[in-house]
Amino acid sequence: MNGPAGTTILRGVRPLGGSPQDVTVRGSRIAAVTAPGNGDGTGAADTTTVTVDCDGLIMLPALVDLHTHLREPGDTPSETIASGTRAAAHGGYSDVLAMANCVPVTDTPERVRHISERAARTASCRVHPVGAVTGGLAGRDLAPLDAMAAAGALMFSDDGVCVDDPALLVRALEAARRTGTLVAQHAQCPRLVQRGQINAGAAARATGLPPWPATGEETIVARDVVLAGATGGRLHICHVSTAGTVEIVRWAKSRGWPVTAEVTPHHLLLTDLMTRDADPLHKVNPPLRTAEDVAALRAALHDGTIDAVATDHAPHTASSKDNHWCEAPFGMLGLETALPVVAEALGAGSEPDWGLVATVMSTRPARIAGLADVAGRPLRAGEPATFTLVDPRADWRVDRTESVSASDNTPFHGMTFRHRVVATMVEGRVTADIDRRLTFPTRVS
Repeated sequence: MNGPAGTTILRGVRPLGGSPQDVTVRGSRIAAVTAPGNGDGTGAADTTTVTVDCDGLIMLPALVDLHTHLREPGDTPSETIASGTRAAAHGGYSDVLAMANCVPVTDTPERVRHISERAARTASCRVHPVGAVTGGLAGRDLAPLDAMAAAGALMFSDDGVCVDDPALLVRALEAARRTGTLVAQHAQCPRLVQRGQINAGAAARATGLPPWPATGEETIVARDVVLAGATGGRLHICHVSTAGTVEIVRWAKSRGWPVTAEVTPHHLLLTDLMTRDADPLHKVNPPLRTAEDVAALRAALHDGTIDAVATDHAPHTASSKDNHWCEAPFGMLGLETALPVVAEALGAGSEPDWGLVATVMSTRPARIAGLADVAGRPLRAGEPATFTLVDPRADWRVDRTESVSASDNTPFHGMTFRHRVVATMVEGRVTADIDRRLTFPTRVS
């Protein structure tokens, strides 16, 4: 990322979708937020000042993703830290948590530090490595969680594989309590799901593919929230997908247990009706569920039962996805389309509550991850200049050939959305300026 330079005045932006303001950025900080035409509010003129006409663009705190697969090391044809974080910046993100299921698995403090060091050289946003719960994601022996926390891991997860052994999970939750971190669980009971591929019910019957039942998620979540309550260790439920799971999380929170939950953009918008043609672009874990589940997930995001949106950005090469459904890998791209998808899902045909969008995509994820000092900050004078700008009148069509990810496995190809991220800034550094019309003074090379 290029360093901040000089002063930029963003004229007519709408912080959190409110009335137009002039926002002055000086160096790495927001210097002033003033009514249009009232100057930059900071007194002295600056010969390096650049003025940008933003014409009603929405300003949000830059987004934070609790669940990103960057694939490096081990699967760089699908994604790299460089390409994945470029996609993150284009999607409005300042921070991503990189899941541990690389090759080799991020299950030692040395591997945590390696990813941090690699990201420092090549990334377009801040990267926070997630440590594995068990060595090699094998579910047998606990990884050195305390040492990985000391090396910088903020969260532990075997994502892609469920930590099925409750005794191991108890030990992991106890370590999380000691270190001030959290455990993120991929809720998938192996004995109930087995070789499940597609949502149980009409979708499975229509395709003849092995069913992936809702109980395979809900039974693990029910067990694990009780363990979180017993240990006091912070538990985070990855990619909630069913109405039943929502009710379990709601019950756990009513008891004051240290439980948080995330939902993906695709589970907020797409249903299992889209899987009936068995196109592997729609193959994801957990699977796309029913319209009733989607409605419950949206309601839970509105009422706070589900805390955050996380992308589960899962890039795969075209050759791996261009396969029979059962041979193709689970997973979808998410970073570049998350904001417009969530705005569509929460707006339900009207303008979304931008304060809620900022809460579930920035403020709460930052707080959950322990990043609230640097991310998800208010848009006011003195705060870091870390924000994203959204065009509320974009009416753009998703074209997978234009993705800056190394892969193009988006389920949203050909769909039209009203909103689009057009620029992202992290501590005064422009990390994305997508249509180049904003002419920021500093850019990503």
